[in-house]
Amino acid sequence: MAGSLSAQEKVLLKTQLEQRRAELLSLIQRQLLESDNQNYNDLAGRVHDSAEEAVADLLADIGFADIDREVSEVSDIEQALIRLATGSYGVCIDCEENIPFERLSAYPTAKRCLVCQQHYESGRQTGSHASL
Repeated sequence: MAGSLSAQEKVLLKTQLEQRRAELLSLIQRQLLESDNQNYNDLAGRVHDSAEEAVADLLADIGFADIDREVSEVSDIEQALIRLATGSYGVCIDCEENIPFERLSAYPTAKRCLVCQQHYESGRQTGSHASL
């Protein structure tokens, strides 16, 4: 099913996606440069026992977790831009209904309509529990 987004809405959303991607790439680059300049080596150099070393490891891991999350968001943006270029942007990957502009404006990388996203999330939550 073809998306119901107007040409103007597509341009607006594409701009929003590209701006967010640029922000994230700049942030990732800045964080990587900062981590090179201090993080683990600086903290580990001042460590005197295993508890302090564990804290230093944790602080370094937190920084890399932030970067990993941002890289994942960049990937989601890239996928949304591909869907936009191929004409499948704004169409739910589950029910193939149009995703409303309001949802895409709030969450431009959305792959699912709100109803399908809620089903997807509830299925993931119940799927993680073992049944007897």
